[in-house]
Amino acid sequence: MNEYLLLFMGAVVVNNFVLTRFLGLCIFFGVSKNLSASGGMGMAVTAVITLSSMFAWLVYNYILVPFNVTFLTTIVFVLLIASFVQLLEMIVKKYTPNLHKMWGIYLLLIATNCVVLGVPLINVESHFSFMKSLVNAVGSGVGFAMAIVLMASCREKLRLADVPKSLDGLGIAFIVAGCLALAFFGFSGMITL
Repeated sequence: MNEYLLLFMGAVVVNNFVLTRFLGLCIFFGVSKNLSASGGMGMAVTAVITLSSMFAWLVYNYILVPFNVTFLTTIVFVLLIASFVQLLEMIVKKYTPNLHKMWGIYLLLIATNCVVLGVPLINVESHFSFMKSLVNAVGSGVGFAMAIVLMASCREKLRLADVPKSLDGLGIAFIVAGCLALAFFGFSGMITL
């Protein structure tokens, strides 16, 4: 149990894909303007990462490896992820059209988000068991959600600040992201996997 807790905390804080590995920055900067949209996007990315990692592990270990076609790993994983994103888009569009409107194109960009593809690939390359893959996927999703909510909180506070015109918008967002990344780099070395 301790091993799973360390893996989860490592994925959330120490190996945070956005703030320490700098993956998934398109959605991170695009959706983090609004706190409520960021929270929903964090949950959506967590769900897609978790589901795609579970099915990717099963497909890899029970189809690709036995048939010796592991060279198709990336293509198969992309197809799985695109399927889950399309399913998510249909559900969100039907049940919460306002959220669908707020996310806009960024919902479909989950399919091409390198975090969503990176987690299943890392799980396979690390030879994680199914449970370890699941824990790492949930932890990575929670880490992404935490990073995007932190960024949205900072950006909402910055709307009230006196920011120079040359830094207004994306410029100050990059500075805030850099400060958050520096803070998260402070956690490196705390949990070693």
